Amino acid sequence: MSAPERIPPRSVTSVDLLAEGELTVRGRIREASNAALFCTVAYEGQEASCVYKPVAGERPLWDFPDGTLAEREVAAYEVSEATGWGLVPPTVLRDGPHGEGMVQLWIEATPDAELLALVDGEEPGPGWKTIGFAEVGEGRTALLVHADDERLRRMAVLDAVINNADRKGGHLLPTGAGRLYGIDHGVTFNAENKLRTLLWGWAGEPLTAEAVDVLKGLQSALGTSGALAERLGGLITAVELDATRARVDELLESGRHPQPSGEWPAIPWPPV
Repeated sequence: MSAPERIPPRSVTSVDLLAEGELTVRGRIREASNAALFCTVAYEGQEASCVYKPVAGERPLWDFPDGTLAEREVAAYEVSEATGWGLVPPTVLRDGPHGEGMVQLWIEATPDAELLALVDGEEPGPGWKTIGFAEVGEGRTALLVHADDERLRRMAVLDAVINNADRKGGHLLPTGAGRLYGIDHGVTFNAENKLRTLLWGWAGEPLTAEAVDVLKGLQSALGTSGALAERLGGLITAVELDATRARVDELLESGRHPQPSGEWPAIPWPPV
């Protein structure tokens, strides 16, 4: 008699783990403006740390519909995945101990003093890009700069596409493996121009050839029959989806990084 066929174990992805695993709350992240819970999630012998933001813990905002921030976080992940850059940690929308919410893989960040800095003088040094002047106390100002870094430049393009209204320095998580992730994407995808970020160093400069290719891919994926458009359609409104398409079109038409509009504060506060 022949031996029974052995079925290899199914490979569990990070998204599988987050979406299907048992979620256990371990504590609260007190620095967050909305309810953010530190959790572990376990599934089929695998376990990971994650962040769970229940919709019930979202604070109302005047310029975003109530109860939509978790969906916007997932939408930002979907766009990041469509770029191929992997700039947003795996993120899902699911039920949890406090109701439906966003669950995102926890990223253990490694402090990186080479991404943001305050310097004296009016011009950045080699390898740095100007953000603007900042008050540092006792009537003194210093030049706030960010690194001329390919990872940050990709993040700037992603933020322009998703219309990120809150790209603070603390939302940038470099890892020991050299990766860079962005988190806290609840205030994104507004139909009005809300781009507010620290990553203005390339404002008005030509997009890289890589960015143009990525944007062309997004343009196709956001078409009426595109897979990305279908996924985003369940997370943001039709008007917001159309505005996302328009932002991609505008970036491709101009071929340049956007510049501050002057209609909205360009830099988030506090910046870090």
